[in-house]
Amino acid sequence: METKIDTQIPWICDKCHQALVAQKVKVRYLEGNFEVDLLKCPTCHMVFISEDLALGKMLEVEKGLEDK
Repeated sequence: METKIDTQIPWICDKCHQALVAQKVKVRYLEGNFEVDLLKCPTCHMVFISEDLALGKMLEVEKGLEDK
């Protein structure tokens, strides 16, 4: 699963007020483990999952697993 991150938008962590940085993040979703580039807070390590990812790629994975 590969996603593109728009790093031109200055996303800021609401908790730490630090700029989010693009990093490889291990994601566990349903029964699958994935490593994807996501925006992550360097201080509290909270990860930002965009609406496109949540409603796009993750939904595709979920439907694919349901069809099996």
